[in-house]
Amino acid sequence: MTDFDPGINPYGSFMTGPSVPEGTTARAGAKLEAGVTLASDEAIVEALRTVHDPEIPVNIYDLGLIYNTERIENGDVKVLMTLTAPACPVAGEMPYDVAAAVSAVDGVGEVEVVLTWEPAWTQDRMTEDAKLVLNIF
Repeated sequence: MTDFDPGINPYGSFMTGPSVPEGTTARAGAKLEAGVTLASDEAIVEALRTVHDPEIPVNIYDLGLIYNTERIENGDVKVLMTLTAPACPVAGEMPYDVAAAVSAVDGVGEVEVVLTWEPAWTQDRMTEDAKLVLNIF
């Protein structure tokens, strides 16, 4: 396995700036009916851990790409996320994948995922397990 380098595109060119604009938003899900038991924070995190960048063998949550999740009292969820680099080849798709994964959790209503580039992602945001998998020490 080679060391992970978030600044180099797997196609060989350096990544140079956003291909998807700051604030790109993806939505999924539907309003919950009254009386539905709301999803726990843990269930939402587990859903986030099912989403992977196809070029990195670690889920987006452990990579530190999720900056914030907010559960609203009606069951809606807002997610603020980033990617390892602004010109990531899946930048346009990833927020939709995240919205779909979170909206599939029982007790989650409408999901809004917003992509941000600030602050820029760094390897310091990764869990120790993710660093181990990617040979980052």
